[in-house]
Amino acid sequence: MLKKIPTGQVRIGMYVERFCGSWMQHPFWSRKLLVEDMQTLLRIQESSVEELIIDLSKGVDVSAPPSDPEVPPAPAFSEADVQNPEPALKPPAVALQRCSMADEVLRAQQIFRRGKQAVKDMFADVRLGQVVNAERLGELVGEMNESLSRNPHALISVARIKHKDEYTYLHSVAVAALMVGMARASGLSEPQVLEAGMAGLLHDLGKAAMPEAILNKPGKLTTAEFAVMQQHPVEGHRILLEWESASPAVLDVCLHHHEKVDGSGYPQQLVGEHISLLARMGAICDVYDAVTSNRPYKAGWGPAESLSRMASWHGHFDSELFQRFVRMLGIYPVGSLVRLASDRLGVVVEQGEGSLLTPRVRVFYSIRLGRAVPVQLVDLADAQEVERITGRENPDDWPFNNLDALWLPT
Repeated sequence: MLKKIPTGQVRIGMYVERFCGSWMQHPFWSRKLLVEDMQTLLRIQESSVEELIIDLSKGVDVSAPPSDPEVPPAPAFSEADVQNPEPALKPPAVALQRCSMADEVLRAQQIFRRGKQAVKDMFADVRLGQVVNAERLGELVGEMNESLSRNPHALISVARIKHKDEYTYLHSVAVAALMVGMARASGLSEPQVLEAGMAGLLHDLGKAAMPEAILNKPGKLTTAEFAVMQQHPVEGHRILLEWESASPAVLDVCLHHHEKVDGSGYPQQLVGEHISLLARMGAICDVYDAVTSNRPYKAGWGPAESLSRMASWHGHFDSELFQRFVRMLGIYPVGSLVRLASDRLGVVVEQGEGSLLTPRVRVFYSIRLGRAVPVQLVDLADAQEVERITGRENPDDWPFNNLDALWLPT
C-alpha cells in the first residue's frame, strides 16, 4: 500500500517508493530506498523535498513508534562559508567505506563509459527536439558523488584520460566529476553537491546546437568560427529554459562558465563576485579539463603543467577557489611526471594523506644513466624515505609513451 506523507514525518524503517517533485531536489541517485539509519534520514530532512511516497508493505507507517531523536534544522548555507579555505570544511553527508585507488579507478572507468553514452544520447535528443532523460543524468551524478566518497582522487584522475575523438562528450562528464569533487571539497550540502555535478554535466549543452562542421573541426577555429562557438552558452541556456527540472544554478553555470573575474570573459563580461559561486567553480573545472585533454588540433598538457600555467593567468579565475582546486587535485596531480632528488623520474600514482608535497610516485627512469630502471613505488610520506620531488617535468620533453599506464590498473 502506497501513502503520501510530508518529509517531516519520515522515520527510520520507512521504505521510500519515490520522492515528489523534481529529481534535482532529492540527494539520492535512486528514487527508491529504505531509510535504514540516521544518516539517510538526515539527508532526506536536509533536502528540499516536501513530500514523498512510502510503501507500507516494505516498511513502517507514520504511526510506528519513532526510533530516532528529533532532527535539528539544517544550517543555512552561506557563500562565505566556502570561500575561506581554512580551517578544513565540513564534508558532505555521503561517507561510504573508503577503498583503494586501484579498486575505485576500475569503478570510475565504468562511470565514464556510461557517462559518455548518456551525454551522447543527450546531445542527439536535443538535436532532434526530443525529451532528454533527466533521471538518467541524475543517477550518473549520484554515482560520481559516491565514487568520490570512496576515494577522492580516482574519478577526477580518470576524468583526464580521453581520446581526442571522445572530447566533446567526455568533457561534459569530466567537468561534472570535477565539479562534484570541488563542491565536496568546499563543504557544500548534499543537494548542492549534486546540483554542482549536474551543472557540470549540462554546462556545454549549447554545443548540441552548434554546426557540427565547426564543433568537430580537426584544426584551429577561424575568428568567424570562434565567434559562432562563443554562442554556445547562450544556446545552452535557451535550451535549458525549456526544461522544467533545470534549477537556476544549473542555468547560471551553463550561461556563465566562460566568464572571467576580470570581466574579459563572455557572454556578459561579468566581474568578480557578480559571477556566481558555481559559475566561478565551473570556469576552473572547464578550463582544466580542456587544457589537459587531447583534442584533434592540440595535445593536452600534463596535469602539473596545466595547474602551473593556469595559476599564471591572472584575472581568469577566482584565486581562493583556484587554490582550493589545487588542494583537491594535489600540487602534483595523479599522472604528473616529476623529477626526484636522486635524478630519477617518476609518475605520481596517488596523493598522500598529509602534505601535498609527498604523494606516492612510481619511479621508472634514471636521468644519470639515461635509461629505464626497474619500476619502484616510492611513498614520499614515509618518515624513513629520504627521496623528495625537486620539480615537475614536461612529458613533451621526454620520449616516453603512455605514462598513464604507470598508474592505471591493467
